[in-house]
Amino acid sequence: MHIIQEEIGLPVFSSAKGTKGDDTHVVFTIAPLPPGFGMTLGNALRRVLLSSLPGAAVTSVRIDGVQHEYTTIKGVKESVVDIMLTLKQLKLRKHSKDAETITLDVKGPKQVKASDLKVSSDIDILNPDLPLFTVEKGGSVSMHVTVEKGVGYESAAERNKQHHEPGLMYVDAVFSPVERVRYEVEAARVGQRTDLDKLVMEVKTNGSLNAEEAMQFASQLLQSYFKYFGSDQKTVEPEFMADFSRAAPVAVEEPGTAAPAKESYTPIEILNLSPRTLNSLINAGVGSIEQLTKCTESMLSNFRGFGAKALDEVKETLATRGLTLGEEGEE
Repeated sequence: MHIIQEEIGLPVFSSAKGTKGDDTHVVFTIAPLPPGFGMTLGNALRRVLLSSLPGAAVTSVRIDGVQHEYTTIKGVKESVVDIMLTLKQLKLRKHSKDAETITLDVKGPKQVKASDLKVSSDIDILNPDLPLFTVEKGGSVSMHVTVEKGVGYESAAERNKQHHEPGLMYVDAVFSPVERVRYEVEAARVGQRTDLDKLVMEVKTNGSLNAEEAMQFASQLLQSYFKYFGSDQKTVEPEFMADFSRAAPVAVEEPGTAAPAKESYTPIEILNLSPRTLNSLINAGVGSIEQLTKCTESMLSNFRGFGAKALDEVKETLATRGLTLGEEGEE
């Protein structure tokens, strides 16, 4: 991380499920970030999420008695084009990479749904209530649908050029499981710095991957490429890379030595305390780690809104940095 993080503290990453409360719609937040890093991270993650995640989709259809998509089926209300467009709306989860054919054999009268498709244990239909077409009395349909797992988008025209087979109708395949990605960069503040970034990303998927899995895949993919630019593991300009052991040094004053001309000031925000505890300390005028280590337990207990849980939190957090509160009776 950049040396700026020593001043503002480690970024805090959090996630919250959307209005429906499911894991396919999640809002991710990370802050504080150095100026400009919100846009840098948000744009890179968004591009990968939309273009590079693997998913399953229908790639071709074969219907008995049908030679091309610009026709109709006797006893079926919808045209073949309408049926193919509806099949593109199937939300599928496929566990293996190999292509697989699923079948459908129905007789009317019947409202055919996605749940009527016969699939193996390798494929899960995530929207089984999706209406596919309507078969009237006396009508029947026998259909073979090919499902593949891939990345990005493949057009039906390109597939038809490469593998033209009579009676096999190709479908435009959208493999991406991500339905929507939106990000915003908001202002964040730590101490006196008001130029920091807060990245808020909203991710919605079709269910074949949940939003957290999609975000993990995107970040891991980016890391795998970034490693090529720093593969020798040599740190360039180490003084400007964050080292959090330097963030809150313990000042040891030797007997008889003069006090320093200026006391160091390390913002208390880098301790990543809970909002309630942090607000109580700041409202009481404790804005740095150095000031906090001079406070005693009795002093903190007198702060407004500062209870026993907050006291335990502060003591535990300071202990992770090798620091303690002041002793009772110290001047």
